[in-house]
Amino acid sequence: MPHLYQDSKPRPPALPGAARTTQGSGKSYEELKQECLRKGVLFEDPDFPACSSSLFFSEKPPIPFIWKRPGFWQHNEWLDVVIDDRLPTFNGRLVFLHSAERNEFWSALLEKAYAKLNGSYEALKGGSTIEAMEDFTGGVGEMYEVKKAPDNFCEILEKALKRCSMVGCSIDTSSAAESEARTPFGLIKGHAYSVTGIDEVRYRGQQVRLIRIRNPWGQVEWNGPWSDNSLEWRLVSPSEQKRLSQAALDDGEFWMKFEDFKVHFDKVDICNLTPDALEDSTAHKWEVTIHQGSWVRGSTAGGCRNFLETFWTNPQIKLHLTEKDDGQDDCTFIAALMQKDRRKLKKFGAEMLTIGYSIYESPSRDGHLGKDFFRYHPSKARSKTYINLREVSNRFKLPPGDYILIPTTFEPHQEADFCLRIFSEKKAITEDLDENVAIDLPEPPNPTPSPQETEEEKQFRALFEQIAGKDMEVSAEELEYVLNAVLKKTKNIKFKNLSIISCRNIISLMDTSGNGKLEFNEFTVFWEKMKKWINIFLQFDFDKSGSMSSYELRSALKAAGYQLNNYLLQLIVLRYSDEQFQIEFDDFLNCLIRLENASRVFQALSVKSKEFINLNIGEFINLAMNI
Repeated sequence: MPHLYQDSKPRPPALPGAARTTQGSGKSYEELKQECLRKGVLFEDPDFPACSSSLFFSEKPPIPFIWKRPGFWQHNEWLDVVIDDRLPTFNGRLVFLHSAERNEFWSALLEKAYAKLNGSYEALKGGSTIEAMEDFTGGVGEMYEVKKAPDNFCEILEKALKRCSMVGCSIDTSSAAESEARTPFGLIKGHAYSVTGIDEVRYRGQQVRLIRIRNPWGQVEWNGPWSDNSLEWRLVSPSEQKRLSQAALDDGEFWMKFEDFKVHFDKVDICNLTPDALEDSTAHKWEVTIHQGSWVRGSTAGGCRNFLETFWTNPQIKLHLTEKDDGQDDCTFIAALMQKDRRKLKKFGAEMLTIGYSIYESPSRDGHLGKDFFRYHPSKARSKTYINLREVSNRFKLPPGDYILIPTTFEPHQEADFCLRIFSEKKAITEDLDENVAIDLPEPPNPTPSPQETEEEKQFRALFEQIAGKDMEVSAEELEYVLNAVLKKTKNIKFKNLSIISCRNIISLMDTSGNGKLEFNEFTVFWEKMKKWINIFLQFDFDKSGSMSSYELRSALKAAGYQLNNYLLQLIVLRYSDEQFQIEFDDFLNCLIRLENASRVFQALSVKSKEFINLNIGEFINLAMNI
């Protein structure tokens, strides 16, 4: 089950210096280090032991590994990952990542920390370059297919390099046999290159746009136009060559014409770094805001727009774009939606979910948008596709204004935690539309007898006298009999009997004398309230089955005077809905009674004491609903 976020406010990017410890004992690296020094022992990690379960979660090791000693950011927070230095080997050699030098172990130790973070070495299978770049830098990734890149692709790359972003490029392979194959132009297929510069040079009276690429091997370079020893450089002045740091060295770095780059390369990955990862002197830093949230079955896991009946129940983030890009009419931002902990959950059968998002122009009103809005309004923008990657990110240019971003899974009822990050050229303001808790309840009326009884009240009085006797008070058990007898005669509602728990809660809500019973006048006041709640329930019991979809609970509660945040809504759905995400009338009634009871107690206590245990209404309701 996903984590339920009580605080869904936008938050700034986390700082590396405030890394959260991941050790089960709660001790930091320094504390563990001092403990080992005091005891005079080498550290052995109890959270990631030197055994088979740390290597594989789905199979036994294919060979007998021997663990030997040689002689990081995830989901918007920096993590302090502590490991020991025991590494898996076979026949005296490291089994997984290793350096060419047999006495160099930094890469293997870094890989072990990454494996621990994700649960096992096996959990690292099937990763991507951009995913690792994000985890080691805290940045946000973009992936471009060069042949389908936007018209301003060169401008995007140029700005990325000015922001010190990490930019990689590669050539696709059609089969495993082509991996690391060399093309006639000296390029390596399936190889990870770096983009290190973009510039223009004057050549034969015209400006030519060039891009600088680096092969991490430190050798094997492009041999086409504008390569190190090409004829083109002979017509470029020495001062220009010096400015471009052009030198005919076999160092793996080379220039090529940007048009040639688009012809020969297929993919570009950009990892945009957060301000905390950059030097203070770096120009053109991104503005960053982050939202954490959850998709929970029955309440906030509504699926994509194909599922209109539940789509509107997904979390909704409002985005205020107020400042235009320099010299532009639009506002540029990157929206990156990440599903959390799926690699770690692989051992429990979890797979990457198919995720994406839609962006709508915001109406003038505030609050969670309902089903009808999405029925009649098309999206302004959306992620390019729904795909089963850890993160889906896209770059957008939209006019200044207010927008609503809806992060979703493709199918409804799929649960996961997510992190939504907004990287913007200029400062953008975001807010969670589901954050606030609002209660709009009338003052409880005093139970006074009406001057003339209605026919309905006469029937109630006769039934009361029959059950209660002369004192005209009923216990919870007697109230259960009265209500069920009355409701069975109501033809427009199907339901099972009201429970004794609901009746006890009714007495708790309405009993003004404190004797644990309900007087006739108190009952008539409650019955008026009950009729309103019955009508609300019938309004959202679309198939007249005697139960309503838990996804409709937000609207039903709002009609009753309650606007709840996602956290409270998720808790209530988990408590009152069944496995088919249905809520019966008795559960709906019980939920409303407890909500009203909690809100009235809070209002009374807050009047008496302005510093009442420093809780807001949402926190108090959460506390009261769980007692």
